Parts: sequence; C-alpha cells; structure tokens
Amino acid sequence: MSRTLSVRLFLERSGESLNLHDLNDGIGLDCPIPSAEISSPGLALAGYVDRFVAARLQVLGETEITYLVSLSASERTQIAKKFFSFPIPAVIITKNQAPPGELREAAAAAGIALLVTELKTAEFYRRIKPVLEAEFAETTTLHGSLADVFGVGLFFTGQSGIGKSECVLDLVERGHRLVADDLVIATRRGNDVLIGRGHELQRHHMEIRGVGLIDVPHIFGVRAVRQQKRIEVVVRLEEWNQNATVERTGLDTKYTTILDVQIPIITIPLNPGKNITVIAEVIALNHLLRYSGINTAQDFNDRLIGRMKQAAAGNVREYLQEDDE
Repeated sequence: MSRTLSVRLFLERSGESLNLHDLNDGIGLDCPIPSAEISSPGLALAGYVDRFVAARLQVLGETEITYLVSLSASERTQIAKKFFSFPIPAVIITKNQAPPGELREAAAAAGIALLVTELKTAEFYRRIKPVLEAEFAETTTLHGSLADVFGVGLFFTGQSGIGKSECVLDLVERGHRLVADDLVIATRRGNDVLIGRGHELQRHHMEIRGVGLIDVPHIFGVRAVRQQKRIEVVVRLEEWNQNATVERTGLDTKYTTILDVQIPIITIPLNPGKNITVIAEVIALNHLLRYSGINTAQDFNDRLIGRMKQAAAGNVREYLQEDDE
C-alpha cells in the first residue's frame, strides 16, 4: 500500500530539510500530490503543452523565472493563466527567487500552492527525489520481530507464542540490536531493498509473555536499538515435527516474497534444548559469508564430488592394471 500525501503534509514533513516556504498564504496546500515524479515545465511555458505532464510537482529554476521576467506583463498573464489551468499539485521556485506578480496571482486564482526554496535547482532535485521516493514507497505490515545481528537484518516470524520475542530479547542481551517487535512496517526501496521499522507508538517496547511490556533502551541502553534496518533474511520458527522435511545441507536456498522482493527464508524447527540464539547468530554470519562470495555448502559439495571423481578414476586404473586379458 502506498501513502497519500498532500502538499500541506509534504511541507510539514520535509519543509525544513528542503528549505521550503509557502508564498500564497496556504492556498492549495490541501491539494494531493499524486506521484513521486517531479519535473520542470520547460517548453510548456513557451506554449507547447502537447507533451506536458502536469500531474507532478513543477520546479521553476533561474532559467524559467528569467524567461518569464523577459516577457511583457500581458504575455506573462497569458502564459500564467494557461500554465495554471492544468491540474498541477504545486509549483516550487528555487534559489529564493521572487516570482512575477502575474504568476503569483494566477496560482492563487487557480488554487495551486506556490512554494519557494533557498536551494539551487540541482541541489533541490538531489534532495527532494529520495524524500518523494520514501513517501510513495510501497509499504506493508508484517507480524514478527526484526533484529540487527552482526549488521544483518533478521526478521523472525512464526505462529503466535512460538518464541520470536524471547529469541530477539536474548540476542539483545548478547549485544545485538532490536529494530521492532510484534509489528514491523516494511517499505520497499528501489527494486530489491526492503527496509523494516517499528510503529512510532511502539518505541522499542517488547511484550514478553508472563512478564509484560518492557522498555528495551531503558533496560539495555540506547545502543541496544536502532530505528530501521534492511530485511535480509527471514527466519521462520516452527514447532518440531519428526515427519517434516528439514534442510540438512543448505544447498537449496529457499525464498519468500515480500512486496515483490525475494528474501532468503530459513526454517528452524524448535525442540527442547535447542539454542536458537546461537543459531540466529550463525545464520547472520553465514549470510555475510555468502555475501562475500563464500558458499560453505556449495564448496563442500564441490569437494565431495571432486573426491568421488578421483576415487572413481582410481578404481578404473586399478581394474585395468589387474586385468591380464
């Protein structure tokens, strides 16, 4: 699901970081911003509007403002009226330039927000693009616990009461970091990056059955938590079933899909006495090894096949040596 964003909400969230200010006394601030796309009007100001994509935030840099100033008042009025006749979410002027009066009046008449920033055009584009991408990124909620283990984001999932929170709590006690417990908000960034964070009301609290709610940063210190982390491996905890098929070699990596992003998934059957915390640390370290190009299971399999080939070749030579015919 993607979030809706109005110009007002955008200004409240990112106005300070982008040095944005409203020029028209709140006019048009309730207009929705339909997408993360942003562009400059270009030839639309000169009258060519056949390929003008209006449903975007429009940026007027020094070139556009200088062009408008060079025109007569009547020409500016005509261009401004035509420009603001399109469904533009908002117009942003860079380098703290003062817009021509005709532009300001036409924006107010059309009910379109007119904003200004002190940033240069190139710098403004550089800053606003990741902001809009984050605002419009696909988001979903996941039931589970997310922890940073040796720099690897492990997302623990499983049926209610299986021990996800207790496992993460043990990891925190061993020096790792909690990201979110019970409810994880996952956001896709780009094509294959999944970022997980907790709900703002959680504030790194955990529910431990039999104990209740605990405040992790107050108990373990602020270093025991982090605000967000990339989800890199899903660890599914399930009850032990002797009839279930369990992965023994790790040759066949299984994946699960979250927001169209493929994430490796490892299923850990639980039985009394199993140290799931150490296993979780090994999962994180093994993921780091694979990321660096070392695949333990594949390397072992290659050595085994090589030894079998050598043994087979040796048996053939012995057979030929002993054959007198």
